[in-house]
Amino acid sequence: MKYIFEVHIKPGYTAEQYAEAWVRASEIIQQAEGARGTELHRKLDDPNVLIAIASWDSKAHRDAMERQHNRKVAEIIQGAAHLCDIRPLGEFADPDWVVPPQ
Repeated sequence: MKYIFEVHIKPGYTAEQYAEAWVRASEIIQQAEGARGTELHRKLDDPNVLIAIASWDSKAHRDAMERQHNRKVAEIIQGAAHLCDIRPLGEFADPDWVVPPQ
């Protein structure tokens, strides 16, 4: 499954500043059972809008990670909160429909 959220960088800050914190938190989160990696994408026509995609073996694995409150991750996220506004887009199942290139 995928957990996806959108990040809007606030004026006066950069995506690189947010990404530094995001990488530190992600490195810790990715040690959790069922974690399959994270990606941070920059919007082509607006470098201050990012989309983050975290992949998990299952929703149960992600929920278990969330229940195991990690103080260090919370500190990192709280420390970066002034840089941006975050809008969760939700949890998505792995694709039901895939069209590979011909």
